[in-house]
Amino acid sequence: MNFDYIETLVTRCKNNDEEAKEKLAYEFRPLIYNISKRTFIDRYNSHDIIQECYHSLFKSVSKYNLEKHRFVAYATNAIKNNMNDLIKRTKTRRSAEGSDALGLHDNVENNFPELEISTETSLCEMCDYEDLKLALKNLNEEEVELIDFVFYKNYTVKEYAYFKNMCYSTAIQKKKNILIKIFNNISLYY
Repeated sequence: MNFDYIETLVTRCKNNDEEAKEKLAYEFRPLIYNISKRTFIDRYNSHDIIQECYHSLFKSVSKYNLEKHRFVAYATNAIKNNMNDLIKRTKTRRSAEGSDALGLHDNVENNFPELEISTETSLCEMCDYEDLKLALKNLNEEEVELIDFVFYKNYTVKEYAYFKNMCYSTAIQKKKNILIKIFNNISLYY
């Protein structure tokens, strides 16, 4: 490879000379074909690997500093580094990504959750709701206020502590004690 000739081609490529780009690609073809023959990347065929190599070549043209006069080494390292990076990325990629993530088969309907709620489930939820209502009736006013503030109005315990002007750890302990009290009240019914 004539290094001076390559440097002039790179200079012309930076000035958007299409003929120089073709000649540069032709000069790097043996290297790119050699790398593509020795490289295996899952889900890439040889044409994909060659395309990635050419992409790296022309990306290195755009980033190359013309004052360095070492383009062949620069481009070769860029191509090899890109191949190594592709290998690492595909190696760590999970099978739950991409086209492998969706596997359709004859019984695909069985994999989807049911949208209808069964009568049994509905009755159980109604009973749970009634038990919770009874357990909440056994709480005092301050305890009901905390439960309402945190669980129904969707504020945080930290906001409750600030609102009540109390220590955060005290508010956390109050919440824990209230939940234990509710659990014990519900357990009495069973």
